[in-house]
Amino acid sequence: MSLSATDHAQLGRILYDAMRANTPIQPLTKTHPTITVEDAYQISRTMLSHRLERDREVVVGKKIGVTSDAVQSMLGVFQPDFGFLTNTMTFANKSNIRIAGNMISPRAEGEIAFRLKSTLCGTANTEVDVMAATECIMPCFEIVDSRVENWQIAIQDTIADNASCGVYVLGDAELDPRQLDLPNIRIDVTKNGEQLSSGMGSAVQGNPLTAVAWLANTLGAYGIDLEAGEVILSGSLVPLEPVHQGDEMHLLMTGHGFDECSVSCQFI
Repeated sequence: MSLSATDHAQLGRILYDAMRANTPIQPLTKTHPTITVEDAYQISRTMLSHRLERDREVVVGKKIGVTSDAVQSMLGVFQPDFGFLTNTMTFANKSNIRIAGNMISPRAEGEIAFRLKSTLCGTANTEVDVMAATECIMPCFEIVDSRVENWQIAIQDTIADNASCGVYVLGDAELDPRQLDLPNIRIDVTKNGEQLSSGMGSAVQGNPLTAVAWLANTLGAYGIDLEAGEVILSGSLVPLEPVHQGDEMHLLMTGHGFDECSVSCQFI
């Protein structure tokens, strides 16, 4: 049996309060064992509504997460999740990101971000549609952060928690994807100057375009569009890396058809 609308409202407020207090909660799959993915989505929308109404945040994009084998194996979650990006999550390249008072247990992941020039709606979007709707792609760090204690998440937990969104950092380069072989784009991630991980665009469902099409169709089933002008995060190409005060992360993106480009951030 799924949860009630009252449950959705209460749990959305609990997750919002946990985020604002930087205090983790027990997994909802433990406290509410009958929770479904549909419940989780409704809880996520309630959590988001508090951010929009109480904090005057604005939705500026969406994200897909848990797309690659590396991330699924690390988290024990074996299907993608999805969430919303707001203006307060956005950081410029080379930013200093404060952890204390802002995040609970942050982890950095490297990925390819899309900026859309036209809207994707409905549930029948293809890779061709995503390409046509895309203005540019950019190297990106997403810093995920779970309000669930010790990242003990099932798919319902992470969807309810807005796909474990924290903040994201966009590189300065804006590349035309029509000139690129997206599955064969490579990223190399370093932490404090030491090589950490590498990944290919094909790590996310075989092609980042496929991942964005999945996101468009999944949200389209709820009547939610990927809007023109929004930033869409297509999923991590590498395992998540815990970060702490003093850490510096750097991502180098290479491939055929463009000069290498990068994004970096430091945690304070």
